[in-house]
Amino acid sequence: MDNHSHSLTKNLGTLNERIEAACKQSDRPREAVKLMAVTKRFPLEIAASAVQAGLSLLGENRIQEAVEKIQKATFDARWELIGHLQSNKAQLAVQHFDAIQSVDSLKLARRLNRFSEEIGKELPILLQVNTGEDPGKFGFNTAETEGALEQILDLEALKVEGLMTIAPLPATLESAKAAFESLRKLRDQLTENTGNPLPELSMGMSGDLEAAIAEGSTCIRVGSALFGQRPV
Repeated sequence: MDNHSHSLTKNLGTLNERIEAACKQSDRPREAVKLMAVTKRFPLEIAASAVQAGLSLLGENRIQEAVEKIQKATFDARWELIGHLQSNKAQLAVQHFDAIQSVDSLKLARRLNRFSEEIGKELPILLQVNTGEDPGKFGFNTAETEGALEQILDLEALKVEGLMTIAPLPATLESAKAAFESLRKLRDQLTENTGNPLPELSMGMSGDLEAAIAEGSTCIRVGSALFGQRPV
């Protein structure tokens, strides 16, 4: 085993222990929380090592970089887009990603739907909500999310599976907790008002995953805590 594989195995073990402890504390089953390996800016061989270690869910946030990796990959994995997607790159995203977590506008949703229809694909998506009210983050604001959801539910090629948020900057545990609690409450409200279940809540990274799990996160997105410092 090379040094990188050894470090990854050790880091993954530590992360799994944290997730298990957080699930136990919140009285949730461990299998309710997925661990996404965020491979953005890491080379393809790092993604391959993650898959070899048992992490089949990979997250990318730069469309061009991700498409190049996906096209070259010789391993099976589920690739999900977690970064902001410009509308003019929607077709590329539909062609190459298994799901898009960062749908942050009606315009983008409509373009994704059109390109998905063209190739006969049902595209799973999450709606990104800026629950931390961070001016530097993309996403629907809380007040507009229900109206947007009702329109997106009419787009037949899209499958809305849940919501996603990113804790605001500057990063504090208190602000992260507030953002996660807001997303959970919004999910419950939307489910009740629309009658459409939204089982997925993607929130939490290496520094705040315990708080996210306590609020019902179903997907933790972790990069540097698995692989070390990202290349510039």
